[in-house]
Amino acid sequence: MIAVNQLSIHYTGNPVFEDVSFVIGDRDRIGLVGKNGAGKTTLLKILSGLLTPDTGEIIYSQDTTIGYLPQEMVITSDKTVLGEAMTAFDKILSLQAEADQLLGEISSREDYESVEYNRLLHRLEELNTHIHTLGGANLESDAARVLNGLGFRNSDLHRSMNEFSSGWKMRVELAKILLQNPSVILLDEPTNHLDIEAIAWLEEWISGYRGALVLVSHDRAFLDNVTNRTIEISLGKIFDFKCSYSEYVVQRQEQLEQQMAAFENQQRQIAQIERFIERFRYKATKARQVQSRIKMLEKMDKVEVESFDRSAIAFRFPPAPHSGKVVLEIKSLSKSYGDFPVLQNIHFTLLKGEKVAFVGRNGEGKTTLARIIAAGLDYEGILNLGHNVSIGYYAQNQTDLLDLEKTVFETLDEIARGEVRTRLKAILGAFLFRGEDIDKKVKVLSGGEKARLALARLLLEPVNLLVLDEPTNHLDMLSKDILKTALLDYSGALIIVSHDRDFLQGLTTRVVEFRDRSIKEYLGDVYDFLEARKLTSLQELEKLRDSRRVREMDDQALGKLSYEKKKAFEREKRKIAAQISKCEESIEKAEQEIAAMDQKLAAPQQYQDVITSKDFFDRYNYLKNKVNHLLEEWEQLHAALEQLEASESA
Repeated sequence: MIAVNQLSIHYTGNPVFEDVSFVIGDRDRIGLVGKNGAGKTTLLKILSGLLTPDTGEIIYSQDTTIGYLPQEMVITSDKTVLGEAMTAFDKILSLQAEADQLLGEISSREDYESVEYNRLLHRLEELNTHIHTLGGANLESDAARVLNGLGFRNSDLHRSMNEFSSGWKMRVELAKILLQNPSVILLDEPTNHLDIEAIAWLEEWISGYRGALVLVSHDRAFLDNVTNRTIEISLGKIFDFKCSYSEYVVQRQEQLEQQMAAFENQQRQIAQIERFIERFRYKATKARQVQSRIKMLEKMDKVEVESFDRSAIAFRFPPAPHSGKVVLEIKSLSKSYGDFPVLQNIHFTLLKGEKVAFVGRNGEGKTTLARIIAAGLDYEGILNLGHNVSIGYYAQNQTDLLDLEKTVFETLDEIARGEVRTRLKAILGAFLFRGEDIDKKVKVLSGGEKARLALARLLLEPVNLLVLDEPTNHLDMLSKDILKTALLDYSGALIIVSHDRDFLQGLTTRVVEFRDRSIKEYLGDVYDFLEARKLTSLQELEKLRDSRRVREMDDQALGKLSYEKKKAFEREKRKIAAQISKCEESIEKAEQEIAAMDQKLAAPQQYQDVITSKDFFDRYNYLKNKVNHLLEEWEQLHAALEQLEASESA
């Protein structure tokens, strides 16, 4: 448990928190919400011990351990991905090293009755008990399991950390926190570095976590799925609600409406009393009643409406210029970085007014295709833009592309042309840059302010194709809602790369999944895609079964063969068919056992003793490898069968 008592902290004389108090329980799942700059990150740093408040205190219960993941951090490591993740177990590994040393010393001694020998045995027993308590039985398999869940393939685990982007390095840092299993986890925008599949896995992991969680996120779906308490930070105060984010929004609105109604009722009552006092103040016959009402006003507990930050961006995209029916057509497009292929033989068409989401694991080519379409990245194949198509592009690293030395106003003024230059201050005002804010240099802006400024640049010229790569990163909830509304009203075509399920819901009519250097399209929005994705393994198994029907013989073609040759072909085909059938049965049996083990992994509290055993993971890895080998064998058998049938019909 953590108790925050009368906490206050100021930056440049302005209060971030003023006399704030609350308690974090042992199993609390808290979502910290509020506008950018409200103090969410500051509060996490105070809770983690990285920042000291001006006044107040933080009281931690005994044996409290904290894992803190900031929004961004500089990560330098020459280790492999698995090696870096294993540093989470430094304490356990140190204990194991001491235990190994003691075991070696004990085995070399023969003074079995001595005090020293018994002391060594006792210490070894203590160490082994401590190691077992910390979960030191299957460290490497535990690390691999968490890394796999966060999106790393087995082939990635032995690659150097230096080969990965900062986002993937942040995943390793998150893995280390999860592996340490502290009593309190503090996460600051963790989904910024994760794709949809990794977010879903993290939600499942948190559901089985036994400690407390304090989370800053602008992902509404993620907050709703993992939190049961919401703390709003606004103008230096906190408002505590015992519910998830969506319920909090409703309760907060009802609370404010009730306060406003009570305030207005009281103001009407006060006005009536004051009118009575003014009317009869100088009448002796009413002096008693006047004094009574004056005292009534003095004793009245005034109803106050809580002040909170009501500022919000407000904008609409300019109407899209007319374009042809086909906005974009891609045929046989491929892209490689050196010898590493990212996209192979892609086909994709976008029609006028269509809104499409690009989803998939990070590194599968979503941003690469967005850059090919909008930023002129080189490629092989065919890419044709339709008649009169003009593109507006928001890059994933858009905020990094801003000139830090220019002011907010100069950032827009340098690219504005024509009549729009007369409206720059109005556009900046719509994105909350007002008064002296427009003269601030970009380098002093927060991440959210930079994101708003980058979005404002998109309004300077009407376009009929918007390509947006992770536009919601660094935007608060209200800003995301306004951006979504603007995109729903936008009349042009849209391609959006995002992992924010709530933001994507209802926004697009088609989802394009990037996987294994190719794409697959799904009709509907992101939740239609996620539902369809669950059926993938079953569909693949059904394809294996359907392949048996392909083995029917063509009697007319067989008539061309001599009887003996025909019988020889028949025998060989039956032999291969029997091997294929046996292979399919083995695959199905192994996948059923894997599925049963996955169910246990999905409920770690219920099956903790089972899934933490070495035998369990040895069997799990054995089955995974077995399925891979069987699938390779199945493909080889089908190739042999196809070759046989081809020679038969020749």
